[in-house]
Amino acid sequence: MANAKLNDALLMEVKNDGACRREFTFKLPADAVKNETNRVLSYVASMVQLPGFRAGKAPLNLVRTKYADELQNELRSRLVSAAIEKLEADKSADILNVSFKKDPEIADGKEVEFVLNVDVAPEIDLGDYKSIKLDIPAEAVSDEKLNERIDMYRSMWGGYADSAEPAKADDMLKVSYKSDFTPAEDADASVKRQAAAEDTFLWLSEPEMIPGCIKALTGAEKGKEYDFTADYPENYRDAALAGKKVNYHVTVSAVQTRAKLSDAELIERVKAPSMEEFRKTLKAALEQENNGKRLEAAQEAFFNKLDESAGKFELPPTLLDNETAKELQKLMRDVRTDEDAEKFKAAIEDHKKNARANAEKSLRKTLILRQLAKAEKITVSDEEVAYQLESMSRYYGYKLQDMRAMIEKNGAAEELRQDLLNSKALFQVAEAALK
Repeated sequence: MANAKLNDALLMEVKNDGACRREFTFKLPADAVKNETNRVLSYVASMVQLPGFRAGKAPLNLVRTKYADELQNELRSRLVSAAIEKLEADKSADILNVSFKKDPEIADGKEVEFVLNVDVAPEIDLGDYKSIKLDIPAEAVSDEKLNERIDMYRSMWGGYADSAEPAKADDMLKVSYKSDFTPAEDADASVKRQAAAEDTFLWLSEPEMIPGCIKALTGAEKGKEYDFTADYPENYRDAALAGKKVNYHVTVSAVQTRAKLSDAELIERVKAPSMEEFRKTLKAALEQENNGKRLEAAQEAFFNKLDESAGKFELPPTLLDNETAKELQKLMRDVRTDEDAEKFKAAIEDHKKNARANAEKSLRKTLILRQLAKAEKITVSDEEVAYQLESMSRYYGYKLQDMRAMIEKNGAAEELRQDLLNSKALFQVAEAALK
């Protein structure tokens, strides 16, 4: 927290620059600059030790000369802290983002002036959202659906056995293959496996290991050889293969079919006392799954009504620019080769328009839900944030401390909290609307 004397001396003027932008000009008179500079100098001097002097006892003029940059940075930091405190104390605006329009320039004996651009939340009318009622019934779990799920488990957990029949969908083939694609010597192992492999297994199910292999090898028989051409998509995960046509020669040494589990094998696998009890447990799980889908549909329907009630409102300019940059970055993820880069640059204006449109939609939703969370007086605890970080670390395969460090480094901690707040608010009101 900035000191009280600095806060009192710092003058603030505000000018509107659109519905969602305020321009705050801060001035610190020359005498206040001198006083705060002396306080900073004394603070730094107490922390450093110069040769020939005891810690904290070096002459101030030597400290001023040797630590000029540190003094400037500390003074600038104190000025900005005092400015932020004044902004936060001004309850006339709901502040979303602060950025410099003019940096503070500090010189001895001169007044300091700097300008902050502040994005503020727009006024959003959510209407009488508490009166919204939703009629979305949960899908019933029929015997047919239950049997389909049980049959899926029978197949999923069943083992493979050699078959003398031609290969069909979901079978597994033991194969050796080669291609006319030559990977670079330093290519990843995954790329080299796409080029050639000996005595490996190829599943005739999605996602395909080699594009087109399901169609080409359905009907394949043990001991026979087959040729086909794989068309790798432009956005294929390995850039070395993206957009390429690769010819394959495949030798099939075995066809294996998954043997479905019997009732006895299935209940042993799931540790159920009987098939009847397993059906009851599974039906309850499917009902819960369907209720989750119902809640998702309710949230979407509820937000659509909020969005309609809100009508048109201006979006904060800096936040919109930041969100547009993020959306453009997402579009650039598909750029994998020099050819991709050239195509992207040729259509850059269209990409910018698409990014802007996506950003406007995303930011609009965020602001509407933020207003909803405020209206509902919903908060998010540190424990809820910690739980979300733990869930994210498990999902992405990171250690918890690494995930936390990554979020903090990217400056996304507050964004994560706001997303949790918005989701919690929408879930709460949508669930209530279903009752």
